[in-house]
Amino acid sequence: MSDGQKTAIVPATHTAPPARFSHGVRKGNLLQVAGQVGFLPAVEGKPPTPAGPGLREQTLQTLANVQAVLEAGGATWEDVIMIRVYLTDTAHFAELNAIYNEFFASLVEAPAARTTIYVGLPAGLLIEIDALAVLG
Repeated sequence: MSDGQKTAIVPATHTAPPARFSHGVRKGNLLQVAGQVGFLPAVEGKPPTPAGPGLREQTLQTLANVQAVLEAGGATWEDVIMIRVYLTDTAHFAELNAIYNEFFASLVEAPAARTTIYVGLPAGLLIEIDALAVLG
């Protein structure tokens, strides 16, 4: 995967995207993880299911889904230089920051991050996260 070819990354835990995009794309030493949400690992024949109704369950599952794409593309959280978080409710900022700080407490260097409010998620989903990693 280290040559200049563009390679789609599709972890076994993920369903096929609903449109023509990839869960992640690696080209050279760059790995872009597409926006991930808090769906539990895919079960064949069943529709995607949110990890829970609350922000904590969905955020931890979303981070696990991002991590699955990173790992399938040969990266770790230490390789991530940018994380973008999309929330559906400004009231969730404080809880998100607490979950985020706990999840990334062991990182040597924290990535750059951006959080914004977004209203386009499917019903019941509270958060979406994407990430950019540079390997090597």
